Amino acid sequence: MATLPSVESIQCFVAAARCLNFRAAARVVGLTPAALGKRIAQLEDQMGTRLFHRTTRKVELTQAGLTLLPTAQRLLVVAEDCIKAGRGEAELPHMDLNIGTRHELGLSWLVPMLPRLRREHPHITFHLYFGSGPDLELRTRSLEIDCAISSRKVQDPRIDALRIHNEAYVFVGAPDLMARTPLRGPQDAPALTLIDAHADTPLLRYFLDAQQGSEAWHFERVLRMGTIAAIRALVLAGDGVAVLPLYLVQPDLDAGRLVRLMPSLPLHSDHFRLLFRTDDPRRSLYETLAQTMRDEPLR
Repeated sequence: MATLPSVESIQCFVAAARCLNFRAAARVVGLTPAALGKRIAQLEDQMGTRLFHRTTRKVELTQAGLTLLPTAQRLLVVAEDCIKAGRGEAELPHMDLNIGTRHELGLSWLVPMLPRLRREHPHITFHLYFGSGPDLELRTRSLEIDCAISSRKVQDPRIDALRIHNEAYVFVGAPDLMARTPLRGPQDAPALTLIDAHADTPLLRYFLDAQQGSEAWHFERVLRMGTIAAIRALVLAGDGVAVLPLYLVQPDLDAGRLVRLMPSLPLHSDHFRLLFRTDDPRRSLYETLAQTMRDEPLR
């Protein structure tokens, strides 16, 4: 690989090309004429060609020098921009950022947050992708999306995570259903339907894992609905009971559309996290976004 010329040598060349006088050019760049002449000679050696015709009476650019001049001038502009950027004085470049999120969380929390994100980060165009937890993790890993908001505990060393919000859970049912078929303990579970995301009952785990040493809970049947919005709809209709995020059902609890089951038994909580690749150089941006998101209450 060829050795690149120094910015200082390019600066000397541009000054000499503008002045067509090495003594005057040396004053412009703050060097002695001998030092400037040495820089020009080194640059010519690197280029493998003469850049100036010099006589005792005048200095002229060669054809190679004329060809080099506009590119050299652009390089100095870019070098100045580099210094400004390093000092934090330059405008941030425009960026597209793809954020993955769950459907319910995206609509209730992230979409309403977009105006604030745009105000605080005008150089970023925000795009949203909606998917499930495993899908979001996979797409973040494969760089199909830049980052994702998920409550999944990620074990992949290629994925980093910043905590955003605590996610509390509650065990809920419709008042009419609970009046007919109360749930006072595991002995009442066989008379009720459990509604959960999939066959492993991941939402119920927030309840069961907090009941150390308690009896097993066996429900009449388990309905698998895939998303918490669908689970909430069926619980509101009185089709069964479920563990759901508190932020999602708090309005239903306040309005009496749902009641909290086994309120004296605590449930484990989780955290929403902002996921991104560990090798993504934009960590400082994600830390800023995570702080903004922490300031926005879940809803």
